Amino acid sequence: MAERYGGKYSPDGPAPKTGGSRAPAGTARRAFGAARVNLLYLAPVPLLFRAFGQSATGMARDLIAAAILFFAAYTLSEGLKAEAAFDARKVARRPALPRKILAAVLSGLGVALAAYSPEAGSLLDPLLYGAIAVALHLAAFGIDPMADKNVEGIDSFQQDRVARVVDEAEEQLGRMGDAIGRAGDRGLERRVEAFQATARQMCRKVEEDPRDLTAARKFLVVYLKGAADATVRFADLYSRGRDAQAKADYTALLDDLEQNFSAKTETLMVSDRTALDVEIGVLRDRLKREGVRVE
Repeated sequence: MAERYGGKYSPDGPAPKTGGSRAPAGTARRAFGAARVNLLYLAPVPLLFRAFGQSATGMARDLIAAAILFFAAYTLSEGLKAEAAFDARKVARRPALPRKILAAVLSGLGVALAAYSPEAGSLLDPLLYGAIAVALHLAAFGIDPMADKNVEGIDSFQQDRVARVVDEAEEQLGRMGDAIGRAGDRGLERRVEAFQATARQMCRKVEEDPRDLTAARKFLVVYLKGAADATVRFADLYSRGRDAQAKADYTALLDDLEQNFSAKTETLMVSDRTALDVEIGVLRDRLKREGVRVE
């Protein structure tokens, strides 16, 4: 009986194994949060139906309220993405714009505007509805990270340098993901995801020990930018003609990059172990000179 071929990089084949391919803790929780955000996009829909059965003023009010609620859901979605990226890193700066808090305020404003009625002649009820919406929003989704995440024992200057480099690396990895999505090839998307996991291993290693930044900077800045540029060019070419040779060349490029990133990350780990052995040796010698016996 004939069997369907499923190779290493076939669309339905197994994803390449990398040390960073394991789903991080909290993935299910973030997926549940994303599902709740999707439900919020439905909240403005009743206002759209109600808007066209009113006067021009009432229609404008409902349409504005619907637009505010839609933008609040979008802002919340971006805030959850920023929070997930913050949680995944050991060194990170707090979001410059507190999107989750902003989304709560926008939701309250949208609800208050939707609840307002000129016939009632009072602003108390709409304001109360808006305040309740803000409180429920914050209770359901929480607030943004309000403090930077740093590693103890490392000065803030070094951590700021690491944060800037890792931010730039994440930007290039994001460009790769966005570009390969336009190619419309699920197998290539999974291949890029595997490389992204490998590159993020190096990012996490540098965050754990900023002293490794000098050795890893070329990989995280120069090589990742080149990889992102190559991915953009390949996606544009492949989406037009499905060039098999271009696909093979691009896959070979990813193989080389992943091997180099993995080897460099391993070198950084070996260097750390060597430094630890040296420190332990120095400490043992000092204890012997002090007359302390070390088993």
